[in-house]
Amino acid sequence: MKLTDMKVSEFMSVLGSDEPAPGGGSASALAGAMGISLTKMVTELTIGKKKYAEYEELAQETQEQAQALQRELLTAIDKDTEAFNKVSAVFSMPKSTPEEKAARTKALQEALQGAAVSPYEMMETCVRALTVTKKIVGKSNTNAASDLGVAALNLKSALQGSWLNVLINLGSIKDLVFVSEYRKKGNDLLEVGCQLADDIYNEVVKTI
Repeated sequence: MKLTDMKVSEFMSVLGSDEPAPGGGSASALAGAMGISLTKMVTELTIGKKKYAEYEELAQETQEQAQALQRELLTAIDKDTEAFNKVSAVFSMPKSTPEEKAARTKALQEALQGAAVSPYEMMETCVRALTVTKKIVGKSNTNAASDLGVAALNLKSALQGSWLNVLINLGSIKDLVFVSEYRKKGNDLLEVGCQLADDIYNEVVKTI
């Protein structure tokens, strides 16, 4: 069963079990999905309201973007676990001969790179989600202003959690060019995204 098809209680049960996956990556994706869902909720509470007519076009545009990002982050819940499972599967490969050992090492490095790229892509999605969220702060239903703050907190958690998953996989990758590239790109995303999240949160706090 896909993780996204589980009931909340079922997902929490498997997350808290001795199964190595789902783990922090899928939990981060879920946090991100909840964050952008809150942003979408705020747009839904703004669209069509006479009081916010001047922001109607912005709210509609944001709603569409939030819905697409919501789908991406929901997909990432299962995608992260699938990437981890590919790494785990390598350890079942034979290693009796030099050829088998070489094939196993190659497969492991490829799987580890995939397991690093998956949360990195989630970081990209979180930054886009935070950018979308920031656009409507102060330009949406004021009764739901706090929900945008919670959206930012969830997306920041998803961003930082994803970064931890990038780092733990980079630590086992032998391709130093790959490691250097993703460490640099990930740090850049982390800096931009955390600043966006903090700006949203602080701006929301001032308005409520």
